[in-house]
Amino acid sequence: MALRERFGTVQPWLSLLVRLSMAVILIAAAIPKMQDIPKSIIAVRAYRLLPEEVVPFVGTMLPFLELALAALLLLGAFTRLASILWLAMMAAFTFGVIWAWATGLTIDCGCFGGGGEVDASETNYPAHLMERLGFIALGTFLAIWPRSRFSVDQSLAPAPEPEPETRSAHYSADHT
Repeated sequence: MALRERFGTVQPWLSLLVRLSMAVILIAAAIPKMQDIPKSIIAVRAYRLLPEEVVPFVGTMLPFLELALAALLLLGAFTRLASILWLAMMAAFTFGVIWAWATGLTIDCGCFGGGGEVDASETNYPAHLMERLGFIALGTFLAIWPRSRFSVDQSLAPAPEPEPETRSAHYSADHT
């Protein structure tokens, strides 16, 4: 079996694993924020990137957006679009970490709850960036190969076209 065929067999299972991993990450990020919306708002404010007028809205709505995106990924619905939204979120979060580091802010990113200003010894921006790169790799994989097992997308997709007959098979069938 050629490498391409083997990948074609394994890819939907890999995409399922990536899709479910992304959903679990989003749920793990959303639930602590939902349980403490005021702390989520503090986390957004700590970056000093957004106008104060929108900080409460973003801090409040972010966990709900994360949970909605997790639901799409769990269902496997609009998988490519969901992975693109994931990548946009990861780009924003990565920018935020780089911004905080570059401007000398000492904050907890608030990605999985918490957030706000912390002692400089409690920050680890390189680790946060490596984590974001891993998350970006997951989203990129799923954006490229969104087809996965046990997905709404798969159940709604049209049946694949049968492979066209090869010329030699057609020729031998007509001339036997």
